[in-house]
Amino acid sequence: MEVLDQRTQWVQKSLGRAMDYAEFRGLVGRLASQGKATGPLQEPPQIEYTKINDRRLGRWDKTFVIPELERLKLEDLQGDLLFLVLAESWCGDAAASLPIMAKVADASPAVSLKILLRDENPGLMDAFLTDGSRSIPKLILFDRENNEILGQWGPRPKVAAQMMEACKREHGKVTDACKAELQLWYNRDKGMGILTELMALLGLE
Repeated sequence: MEVLDQRTQWVQKSLGRAMDYAEFRGLVGRLASQGKATGPLQEPPQIEYTKINDRRLGRWDKTFVIPELERLKLEDLQGDLLFLVLAESWCGDAAASLPIMAKVADASPAVSLKILLRDENPGLMDAFLTDGSRSIPKLILFDRENNEILGQWGPRPKVAAQMMEACKREHGKVTDACKAELQLWYNRDKGMGILTELMALLGLE
């Protein structure tokens, strides 16, 4: 119970700094046009990935549509739930998942989405590590009515995570080729793997 209480305190402390999705999209767009990125590393990889992700976010925003069955379930969901997500402008997995999270929040009166930058919130990030790593995106499902953490998700859907683990076992690291294959998988999956897991997180299997 002590760990849960500490995590809840970090969530509460962080909420005042959180952005909504439109604010995050605007930030990424501005940084992309300025040749910058979020976070302390203003190096060519972070800057280039920010530019790429600005385009990816826009594409997912336009193309992803929640199927009718899932939409009806989301419309009927009760409560005051928060998707609190740690991300950065350069994170490719965030560019694939944040638009899906935003569509889920838009579809349900019970869900809202707020975004924090990982490197500006190390305390919160370290309370929600993935296998000891500050992997992003990291979604924290928070019940604001009962002041309770209900679960977490990230940084990738299960199939994508298995792909990257296999890559690490084979090559000792995530190679550029593996990253390219991951993006192809996201495109083929059309966001449905992420949506399925988010629905399960909300108890709407």
